[in-house]
Amino acid sequence: MTDDVRLRRGRGALGFSFFVQGVTFALLVTRIPAIQDRYGISDGLLPVFLAAVPVLAGVASVAAEHLVKRVAPSVVLRWAQPLVLLSLLGVGAGERLWHVAVALGAFGLSVGALDASMNMLGVSLQRAYGRSIMLGFHAAYSLGGILGASAAWYGAHAHLGLFAGYLPAVAVLLPLALSASRYYLDREDRTGPAGEPEKGLGGGGFRLLLPLCLVLACAYIGDSTVANWSAKYLQDVLGSSEQTATVPYNVYMVTTLVGRAVGDLGVRRFGAVAVVRCGTVVAAAGFAVVAAAPGVWVGLLGFTLLGIGLCVIVPQTFAAAGRLFPGASDTAVARLNIFNYVGFLIGSPLVGAIGDAWSYRGAMLVPMVLVLITLFHARSFGPREARYGVAHERRAGDRAVDVGRGGNGV
Repeated sequence: MTDDVRLRRGRGALGFSFFVQGVTFALLVTRIPAIQDRYGISDGLLPVFLAAVPVLAGVASVAAEHLVKRVAPSVVLRWAQPLVLLSLLGVGAGERLWHVAVALGAFGLSVGALDASMNMLGVSLQRAYGRSIMLGFHAAYSLGGILGASAAWYGAHAHLGLFAGYLPAVAVLLPLALSASRYYLDREDRTGPAGEPEKGLGGGGFRLLLPLCLVLACAYIGDSTVANWSAKYLQDVLGSSEQTATVPYNVYMVTTLVGRAVGDLGVRRFGAVAVVRCGTVVAAAGFAVVAAAPGVWVGLLGFTLLGIGLCVIVPQTFAAAGRLFPGASDTAVARLNIFNYVGFLIGSPLVGAIGDAWSYRGAMLVPMVLVLITLFHARSFGPREARYGVAHERRAGDRAVDVGRGGNGV
C-alpha cells in the first residue's frame, strides 16, 4: 500500500471518528430534559451531574497525556470511542439515580481520552499532509452534531424512550467505528532514537502553550453560551415563539459546518493567523449584534455570525499547538484539551449569573470581550508564511517520515 493511500485512509477513518463523536455528544446533550425526568434528577442536582462530565473529561485528558507515552494515540482512540458509545447507551438503560451517575461518569472519562487522542492524530496527520486539514475533521464533528440533534428531535417527537432512541445509533456506529479504527495512523517520531518516550514540553514550555489554552477556553465559553442560552435569549429577551427559539442553535451548527468545510482553503490561502483574526472579529460582531438586537431576525443574524466566526478558532488552536511543539505534540494537545472543558464549565454559569444579576443583553457582552482576547494572542498560531498551502506541501517521499503504522498503532 502506497503512502498516499495510507494517508487518505487514515484521514477518512479519523474524519469518521470525529463524525461519530458529534452524533454521540448531540444525542446526550439534547436529551438532558428527558434524562432528568427519567431518573428524577432535581433542578438543584442537575448542574452537579452536568459539571461532573467535563471535570472527569479533563482528568482523562491529563491521563491520556501520560498514557500515549506507552501506547500510541490510535490505541487510545480505538478503545475510547466504543466506551463513549456504550456509556451513552448506559445513560438510557438505567433505572436508578446511581445508574445514570455511573454512566455519565464513564462517559466523561472516555470522552476526555477520545477528544485528546482524536486531536493528537489530527495534528500529526496535518503535519504528514503538509497542508491544513484540521478544520475538515471538526467539520465532520459539526455534521455529526446536526444529525445527532435531528435524531434526538425525532426520538422526542415520536415519544421514544432514551434507550430506544440511543440503541439504533449505537448499533450502527459502533461496528463502523471499530472497522474504521484499523486505518488510524500515528506519527513515527513519537519516540526518540533509543526508544525513550516522547519528550515533554521542556522548561517554560507550558508558558508558551498558555496563550493557546486561554484562547481555547474563551472559544468554548462562547460556544457554550450559544448552546445553553440562545433559546432562552430569543424567547425571553427578543420575544420569539417557543418553536422559533429552537432555531438559533440549529443555525449556529449549520454555519459552523459550512465555515469549517471551507476553512482549510482559507488557511492555505491566507494563513492560520489571518483566518483566526478574521474569525475572532466576526464572532465578536456576532455577540454584539445579539446583545443589541431589536428583534428576532436580527438576533438570528447575530447567531449566524457567531457560527461563522467561532468555528475556525478551536481546530486552529490544536493545529497551532502541534506546530509550536513538533517534538511533543501529543503532550501539548492533551494539556490544551483540558481547557476545552474549562471553557465549558465556566461559560454557561457565568452568562446565567450575569443575566440574573444584571441583564441577558449585558451578559452577551462578556463572551464577546473574552473572544476578543484571541486577537492579542493571534501570533501564537504561527508565522504568517506557515500557511500549509499547496505551494508548501511536501512530496510523498518527504511526508512519509511522519506517517506511522496503522492497525495496532505500534
